[in-house]
Amino acid sequence: MSKTASPSARLLKTFSLAAVIFLTVSGGPYGLEPLTQYAGKNGALLLLLLVPLLWDLPSILMVLELNSLMPVNGGYYKWVDRALGKRWAFFEGWWTWLYSFTDLAIYPVLFVTYVGYFFPVIQEWKVPIMLVIIWGSAGLNILGIVPVGRVSLILGAIIIIPFLALFGTAFFSSSIHFTMPTPSLNGIGFSAIGMALYTVMWNFLGWDNTTTYAGEVDKPVRSYIISTFIAFALVIFLYVVTTYITQNSGVNFAELNDKMYPLLGQKIGGQWLAAMLAVGGMASALGIFSAVMLSISRIPKSMADDKLLPKWFAIEHKRLKTPYVSILITSIVVSFMALKSFTELIVIDVILYGAGIALEFISLVVLRIKEPDAPRPFKIPLNTFLLTLLMILPIGVYAVALIGELSNPEGSNTQIYFAIGALLTAPIAWLVVKWSSKENSTTDTPNI
Repeated sequence: MSKTASPSARLLKTFSLAAVIFLTVSGGPYGLEPLTQYAGKNGALLLLLLVPLLWDLPSILMVLELNSLMPVNGGYYKWVDRALGKRWAFFEGWWTWLYSFTDLAIYPVLFVTYVGYFFPVIQEWKVPIMLVIIWGSAGLNILGIVPVGRVSLILGAIIIIPFLALFGTAFFSSSIHFTMPTPSLNGIGFSAIGMALYTVMWNFLGWDNTTTYAGEVDKPVRSYIISTFIAFALVIFLYVVTTYITQNSGVNFAELNDKMYPLLGQKIGGQWLAAMLAVGGMASALGIFSAVMLSISRIPKSMADDKLLPKWFAIEHKRLKTPYVSILITSIVVSFMALKSFTELIVIDVILYGAGIALEFISLVVLRIKEPDAPRPFKIPLNTFLLTLLMILPIGVYAVALIGELSNPEGSNTQIYFAIGALLTAPIAWLVVKWSSKENSTTDTPNI
């Protein structure tokens, strides 16, 4: 006799959720390598400790409160809809969808870079390999959230183990003499500080992305609180210790930016440790791609359910109940975006993400005013005025990074103008939606 899986068996559990959050936000220190080149020996650790307090903690607290108020599929899109209405919800969904295209495009590039440690000639096959990564992850996501969670646990272990080996080897090595650098940004140009901020911000962004599938998580309020703090503590630990070792290793920071963490492993432990870190980098790229694909694929479906995108975006697989059309369309766009350079993608990524997170903070304050008595199992212990001040912290970091990059005398700033142009497509797309709704006015047309 065949057995039907219980509904809870199709829901993501706490530790699997923690693994997915870890991969969505971080995936380990991979991608943090440029920080020491931009910020120098004395500035890297300073920014790594300061930026999360100003950029991440406010975002995490905001996400936990709004998710406890509305633990539903669609996450931040639904929050903005409830607070600000359909127009701004459309902007939120549109901007974060564009941001995710850019974010997803980074990881196939990183995967090929780490494979290149073992097979240098692999660059000649870069595009086919990236397409395999993109479409293999699409297939995994179509299978459902539970398989993604299980794979995330495995990949998370493959990522963390090489860094634990790095930490043990470094701290027991007699050739490394550890000293604490003096925290300072003296001598660092403003444009370099801007890129250092972009690097740290990119390595910490995405906490809100993990809420778009809250309706598919077991005991979502409790699970998100526990999983988010597990992931945050793990990310901070890995980043700080890795950067501390990097600063004291004597490795050339510019060379590290080019050859990434296998170079650090080679210097500290030899070829075996370099190989472990390269394998971890490959696992990181795969895991982050699958986790981010999981989060973003729910947004077009939610928008289509609200008649803000064509209804075929909402089509689900008949047996697996996953938004496979949304997954396939996202994969097509990412296949083209992956051709851009790593640095360009990071800047575009953070600019687009910052616009979306700003709407979420505004929604937090608006819902406190409009619905002060609505049940919030997790509530930030601040009044409305202090919540508004809290918004200034991440917005301030975002503004400094943007100004720093714009001040670069050697940069063309093409990526900044590209990102701003992408943001401006939202009102244009909204006008198309309004026009389309008038042309096809029916009883189920959304209230826009």
